[in-house]
Amino acid sequence: MAALSRLATPRTATAAGLLSLLFLVAVVPLQIADPGASLPTGSAVIEVVTWFIFGVTFTAVGTIVARHQPRNPMGWLLLAMALAINVGSVTPAYAWLDYHGHHGHLPLGPLAVLLSGAWVFGFIALPLLILLFPDAQIGRRWRLVVRAYLILAAVTGAGMLEVAVHDLSLRLPVDADGNLIGLSNPTGWFGVVWKLAFISCILFALVAAGYQIREFRRARGVRRQQLKWLSVGAGVCSVCMPVAILWSSAPGVVNAVLFPIALSALPLAMGVGILRYRLYDIDRLVSRTLSYALLTALLVGTFVGLVALTTNTLALSGRVGVAASTLVAAALFSPLRIRLQRVVDRRFNRAHYDAEATVAAFNARLRDAVEIDAIRTDLLDAVTRAVQPTHASVWIKP
Repeated sequence: MAALSRLATPRTATAAGLLSLLFLVAVVPLQIADPGASLPTGSAVIEVVTWFIFGVTFTAVGTIVARHQPRNPMGWLLLAMALAINVGSVTPAYAWLDYHGHHGHLPLGPLAVLLSGAWVFGFIALPLLILLFPDAQIGRRWRLVVRAYLILAAVTGAGMLEVAVHDLSLRLPVDADGNLIGLSNPTGWFGVVWKLAFISCILFALVAAGYQIREFRRARGVRRQQLKWLSVGAGVCSVCMPVAILWSSAPGVVNAVLFPIALSALPLAMGVGILRYRLYDIDRLVSRTLSYALLTALLVGTFVGLVALTTNTLALSGRVGVAASTLVAAALFSPLRIRLQRVVDRRFNRAHYDAEATVAAFNARLRDAVEIDAIRTDLLDAVTRAVQPTHASVWIKP
């Protein structure tokens, strides 16, 4: 433990981040060097860009957290997850290039085969990220659960190594995607462990989410704001990922964008929560996002409905109907935005809502006030309740 503590330094974090970034960048030339590769389409380019952003996000957040808080395991866990995913992306590409393009004559081909399943450990680490956020301080019972989960992960890794060694005896140890042949349908004891690891990862993620929800209800102050950031990242992830998985008829570019966005939202939110950078802006961010999303949906629905009404029911020409619908939607923008913002602020940004209500009440009382001392007292009370400063005073020039 002492040796590990000495290694947890900003220099180590920078070196690990650069190594992860190197593996991430190495995927591009390997795909270009593939002799069977065709010219990339627009959706393929978008997919590469979004996945690159996803890899950079995990690497950057992990490096920054580990450099600023080297004693916090969260930064190192984020870095380990980034390394596992990036190594698990570059080694299958290299293994495919070696065994399908050069018949196993490239250097370090067997090593690429052994590491081609490293991406699995990136997703195994995801429930740990949720459970240990923001400072890895958990109870004794949870430590036992984490140890059991890590033991299962170690057994899974040993089984994957056995499968990789066995596959190396084959002429083509990797499939068309560069993944191990033996992982497509594992059998024997490893097949049982593989299914158990998959089920345990999902269940552990759900349990960890439930634990953080319970902690959020109990938390106050800074910790509550940190857990709010986690909930926002998890919310984006839980919305985008099922859509990307279940929407089978969606264009390829939609899934190519949604899946990396879903996975990138979580480390970004965690980084803000751990480092406490603009921590208290979460309420404003949530309220603005919700209000503009609702506003967009209402305006689009209004526009489409008016176009259908003017062109089909009122028998106006297409151009006239579209122009009239545009004018109505533009006229509705400002009043709808104000009303929606108030409704959303009342639920998700209560401090801002209360501050506006306090200022409005003060303005109403100010119309009938005549005594200067009463106005000064009322002004100080309004400022204190609306802005909550550490100190407030009023100086009136005679």
